[in-house]
Amino acid sequence: MDFIEIIKAIVFGIVEGITEWLPISSTGHMILLNEFFPLKVSPAFWEMFLVVVQLGAILAVVVLYWKKLFPFRYENGVHMDKPKFSMWFKIVVASIPAAIIGIWEDKLNEFFYNYMTVAIMLILFGVLFLVVEHMNRGKHPRVTAISGITYRAAFFIGIFQMIAAAFPGTSRSGATIVAALLIGISRPTAAEFTFFLAIPAMFGSSLINLLKFGFSFTGSELVILLVGMIVAFFVSIAAIKFLMGYIKKHDFKVFGWYRIVLGALILGYFLLV
Repeated sequence: MDFIEIIKAIVFGIVEGITEWLPISSTGHMILLNEFFPLKVSPAFWEMFLVVVQLGAILAVVVLYWKKLFPFRYENGVHMDKPKFSMWFKIVVASIPAAIIGIWEDKLNEFFYNYMTVAIMLILFGVLFLVVEHMNRGKHPRVTAISGITYRAAFFIGIFQMIAAAFPGTSRSGATIVAALLIGISRPTAAEFTFFLAIPAMFGSSLINLLKFGFSFTGSELVILLVGMIVAFFVSIAAIKFLMGYIKKHDFKVFGWYRIVLGALILGYFLLV
């Protein structure tokens, strides 16, 4: 096992852990990183790694928000926690559009998995962040808790998650946060609902990609995947805490500008090389 490849796996895990939760597109950053710092793996493993490494990130959400996620309570026996069950039903409703579009995942990747799509979607949703934050300036959010999100609102957010699933570079978290802000949901609530919505999406996508790959790992591939996931888990915990602290005092404009600059750099780089 080449020690350099382990170092690369650590770097990829760091990038995944940061960019999965900040609304700046983990896919865009991972593609760009692989251009300069490529893992010495097969194309099939790379395609699977890009998705399954997200399991480390999603486990961070489960650990940090376990009390808000677990739908049972223990008081003189086991009881359903109705508000949490209601939240999970909303998450299921919001997950339907992405689940449907996932049927055509291979075809969509064939057409859209390229630097041009990534750069365009980075810029487009960067502009959307700036526009939405400008529209909301001075306004008080109508929804300040997940319990206040209606099923119609959840489905609307899910449509944006579907867009992110179809077009690399959109950023799943970025798209769903934009959707939530558009309909008057507060920033912290939008971020939390986005975190929770990622759980079925990432677990489902990871399982599909593992089944496609066939669990036929070499020893070095297994080490690379596990290292990436473990690093992504710990970095995600820090990234989530940072984001929740940041948006209590600031808006998302800085992420919008960052996306625009990164998209422009990607376009410039690939058009010139």
